[in-house]
Amino acid sequence: MAVDQDPIPREALPPRWGLAERCGDRFVYCHSRPPIELIADSTPADRSHPGLGLCRCWELRYRYFMADRAITEPIGRVSTRRAAADGLLECMRRIHNTVSAADSPVEVGEVLDSVSLCDFVPDGLRSTG
Repeated sequence: MAVDQDPIPREALPPRWGLAERCGDRFVYCHSRPPIELIADSTPADRSHPGLGLCRCWELRYRYFMADRAITEPIGRVSTRRAAADGLLECMRRIHNTVSAADSPVEVGEVLDSVSLCDFVPDGLRSTG
């Protein structure tokens, strides 16, 4: 995927989601009600097993807002930009399908805890068992 291209095409986004920020090593999608941001950041893969040979990975997080402060929580890590985009899209779909505008950040966090990022391993890297 080209860096100057939106990580997730606009037509694929669930209702009320939009791209808020995009640069080479970071992209952020936001939702207004409930107010939440989903963030993908390229980071050093310093916590991955050396045998994997990864020097960078993508950390997925969500940010919610309470009164006058922002709180950021981890979702997980994936190995590629494409996996990061796919993981955030799945998070958006889960939030859209299960969270109402009145739900609290606790409910959003519970929904995001149910997202399995292992489904976003790039083809050719999965173990065939």
